[in-house]
Amino acid sequence: MAWKQFPYPDEAYVYTPQTLEAAWARLHAGDVEPFPTHPALVQAWLAFHAGDFERAVKLGLAVGVPGYAVAHKATCIYATHLEVDDSRKLDMYEEVAERCERQQSEQPDNPAGYYWHAYSLGRYALGTSVVKALAQGMGARVRNSLDRTMTVAPMHAEAHIAFGIYHTEIIDKVGAMIGGLTYGANKEDGYQHFKTALALTPYSALAHSEYARALNMLDGKKKLAEALALYEKAAECVALDAKERLEVEAAIDELKG
Repeated sequence: MAWKQFPYPDEAYVYTPQTLEAAWARLHAGDVEPFPTHPALVQAWLAFHAGDFERAVKLGLAVGVPGYAVAHKATCIYATHLEVDDSRKLDMYEEVAERCERQQSEQPDNPAGYYWHAYSLGRYALGTSVVKALAQGMGARVRNSLDRTMTVAPMHAEAHIAFGIYHTEIIDKVGAMIGGLTYGANKEDGYQHFKTALALTPYSALAHSEYARALNMLDGKKKLAEALALYEKAAECVALDAKERLEVEAAIDELKG
């Protein structure tokens, strides 16, 4: 089955190797990914940032484990924002999780293998049943991978976002008491993770939107104004690549809803 085309093509997202390197620190503040040294991986990241996610995956996988990071990211962003077939989406998350486990064994100090493992398992749970996933031990796997991500990359803003989501989803699904006693979930800890992510990446639509979503889920009307303000900030963020554009558009959709 063919991959969908990125629906918001923009010349601003089409980098050259030189302009990509110049913009790299800003583009990858969220995942602290180092600039690639392998020429094929430079091309893979160029494809990713322009929104050609399928090409990014193919180029990354062709390099082997060193190319897994771009393949993980391209697959997950595509599955989250563009794939409409639920079964195929879950298959993509499973594939990423399996690749991550291989990467963890071969590159034990690379945060990508842990962060995308947590991300793919978490999204898989959201796409099926969070409660069922927790009963199967997936919560511990997600938390362990996020803990490891934070150990090797404390400034990983997107891991902070994922940790915030972890706390939010568990409390929302099983309650504060069971969530806290069984899974170590705590509302204020989750909020602090979102605040840390915003401090590290104040221009991130994702950080603003996920914090807003958490406030809506856990505090409802009490934090409605704050959540709305966060969604508005997310919608106003300036996207520098395809991933960021998809996150901005998702925030705009939330405001419309």
